[in-house]
Parts: sequence; structure tokens; C-alpha cells
Amino acid sequence: MTTTFAEGFLWGGATAANQIEGSYLTDGKLPSIQDVMPQGIKAPPTDEPTPDNLKLDGIDFYHRYESDLDLFAEMGFSVFRFSIAWSRIFPNGDEETPNEAGLAFYDRLIDATLARGMQPLVTLSHYETPLHLAKTYDGWVDRRMIGFYERYARTCFERFGDRVRYWLTFNEINSVLHEPLLSGGIWTPKDQLSKRDLYQAIHHELVASASATRIAHEIDPGLKVGCMIIAMPTYPLTPDPADVWEAKCIERENYAFADVHCRGVYPGYLQRTLRDLGVELDITEEDRETLKHTVDFVSFSYYMSICASADPDRQIKGEGNLMGGIANPTLKSSEWGWQIDPAGLRTVLNDYWDRWNKPLFIVENGLGAKDQLVEVDGELTVVDDYRIDYLQAHLRAARDAVEDGVELWGYTWWGPIDVVSASTAQMSKRYGFIYVDRNDDGSGTLERHRKKSFAAYRDIIASNGASLG
Repeated sequence: MTTTFAEGFLWGGATAANQIEGSYLTDGKLPSIQDVMPQGIKAPPTDEPTPDNLKLDGIDFYHRYESDLDLFAEMGFSVFRFSIAWSRIFPNGDEETPNEAGLAFYDRLIDATLARGMQPLVTLSHYETPLHLAKTYDGWVDRRMIGFYERYARTCFERFGDRVRYWLTFNEINSVLHEPLLSGGIWTPKDQLSKRDLYQAIHHELVASASATRIAHEIDPGLKVGCMIIAMPTYPLTPDPADVWEAKCIERENYAFADVHCRGVYPGYLQRTLRDLGVELDITEEDRETLKHTVDFVSFSYYMSICASADPDRQIKGEGNLMGGIANPTLKSSEWGWQIDPAGLRTVLNDYWDRWNKPLFIVENGLGAKDQLVEVDGELTVVDDYRIDYLQAHLRAARDAVEDGVELWGYTWWGPIDVVSASTAQMSKRYGFIYVDRNDDGSGTLERHRKKSFAAYRDIIASNGASLG
């Protein structure tokens, strides 16, 4: 029997402002941390923006969003996930009043998205803390960041909440454990960052996220606010009970963030971790009350799974994965060393549903690859059967999870159009169904070309998943 996804399932794609918009100083915007990371997470940041940073121009979505949205609508999107650049709204991050030109840009983008039949799914903070906040306050290490973020979130909810019904507070919030600058705007180099400051920063982000959820629900109880984490199922490398426990401990590092978002309290295992580290956090009674404002749904990115072992002699790390982990010897890897594991997505969906019993949303899933532009029937395209295979396999796994009883609201592929990579700051690591003519050296026309996968995704959406077989 051919099965489909639920009626009203939200199909679309996901992007981030810092990877697509460009125009990093246009209309009053000031730099974010991304503008001083020309090699992504592969090298320390520069003191100021440098011309070799591809994200300064991105793919010029700031000026081309109308035509790009037309392409998304052609694929049949019913949802488009994008982020608001905090430093477009509050250029330094700590101002009292917002930048009207920045607000006006997102008014236009939201209206254009809705006009094409797509619901906006908006991320408030997607790896782009205003640079001033990072340098002046050391990012989320400073408790004052909570107030700055609350002002920013309230501004967005009040300005856009009549049209944007789905919100995410922080992108992949659990990544701060491994990339404190990228995820937490923490300017202190990570090899000098104390555990106490790291976990205090995490606490401040969690409080800010819960506060934003409270503010949204006060403004309009109909707004849906979700958390967003990296999902990475961790398998024991062997049946050795020590490996099984090691895998559980690693998974709990990721569970902890959504546990707090969904349950409103710190789980016992996280409290033990803090005790074992000798970390005593500054947690006020007001913080504890704020954390009780839990999210409406859980969203996540899913790209790979990893293995874990307690044996120090078996710690052979996978390549290209900012969260670490041992490469699974039973799986194939992408060109960037990420293990391809469609079955892991079904596992994640079932685990998350069983654990939190909240609606789920896959807001990132995709394959980065080195695409080759070729001419077919007089048109430039990419014959990316590898991406189609990846897409179909993961959607079949998601559909199986729905058949298992999981409540899944939607799926947004990362990214529907080629963007500058967050982790490597390359253009050659391409995810899109739409090819963008820009190269790692910054050359290119920025012209857009439909890949073979463009039609494949269009057909899946049109059939609501029935064409997956």
C-alpha cells in the first residue's frame, strides 16, 4: 500500500541569513560573528571582516529573494524556514531601539513568502550573534545577554507575529558544547574557556529561550515556538556494556537541551555532570520560574549518526563533524566525512516522540556534495542522483516514523538553494536543488540553475510523499 504524509504536512526548505543574504553592512546592519569567520570553524576568527569571507556577499539573497522565492514556490513549498539577522534589527545588539530599515526588509520578505503560499518558519538566532555582543560581553557568558535577546525577540514577535506563526529560538543550541563562538557568540577561545563559563552561557541561553517562549505566548497564545537541536543518534561501537553506557552519555549531552526546553527543569543526569565538573551555576529563582515556559514543539537537524566506545584505543574520529564521534564502519560517508544513515532518522523521531511527546519538525536534513554543472537538452543543470537517493531514503524513514505513531509537522531540506557553508565557509559544499554560480574564490555570475533534484523534490511534494513508493 502506498502511504503519504498527513494532510497539511509542511514541505519546504531551510536557510540562514548569514549564509544567503550578503549585504552585510546594508541598511544599517553591522557585522555579526559570521563576518569575522572566513574559514568557518576551521580557524580562529579575524578581528574585523576580511574580503576573503564569502558570507559577506552570500548568494545575494538580500536583492534576489523575490526570484528565489519563485523557484521555491515552483517546487511546491508550503513552508520556508529562514533566520532573521539579529544585527539587522539591533546592529550592535544592545541598543534600546531597533533599526527600522532592518525590520522593513523582513516585512517585505515575509509578505513575499506568504504571497507565494508559503508559511514562514523563522529562527531568531542562527549562528549570528552581533559582533559587538561577542567582543564586549563575551557573548552568552554575560547574564545581560538575556535582556538583549528578550528585547530583540519581543520586537520580532510584535512586528511579525501577525504573519509568522512558527518560531525557533536558537539554531542547534546544543552545538555550543563544541563550538562556543559559532553557537554562543563567546569570544574567549574555546581552549581557554572554563567549564563554568561555558555552562553558565548555556544556562543563560536556555533562560532566554524560555523567556522568548513566554513573551510570544503573552503576545499571541496562537504562536508556536520550538527549540532546535542537532540530532545525532549514537550507537555503541560494540555490545560491550561500557560502550553502551558511553553512547548513552553522549546522547544525553544532546538530550539535555531539549529536556530543559520541554520539561522546564534541569534533568538529574545534567545536575550530576555539573557536580562532577565542580561547576556551580548562578541560577536565580526567577530563572527557575522562567524555565517552566516550555516549547510547543521540538525541531532538529539530522545529517548523520555516530558511534561511541569507552576504549581509548578505538577513538578514531569521523571527519567533518563538529560534534565529534567515531565513524560507523557499516555506513558510507559523504564527501565531507559525514556518515549517511537514513535509518537513524526513524530512530531519532521515535526516540524524541517517546521522550517528550511533543510535535516534531525536521527543519534541516541534506547532503553536501561537490556538484558538477553540465548541459542537458540545452539547459545548464546538475545530474545529482546521489542527492535524490539521499532525499528519498530519508523521507521514507520519516514516513515510517509517522506510521510508527510519531506526530511530525513538517520537513525543510537544508538548503534548497546552494549557500555558503557554515562550518567551512565554502561554496563548493553544495546542498541545494538550485545551483548558484559562485565559487570558493568568490568568482561567478550568481545565476541560478535547477538541478535534477529540483524536479524530484517537486514530485515528492506534489504527491505528499506517495511518489516515494
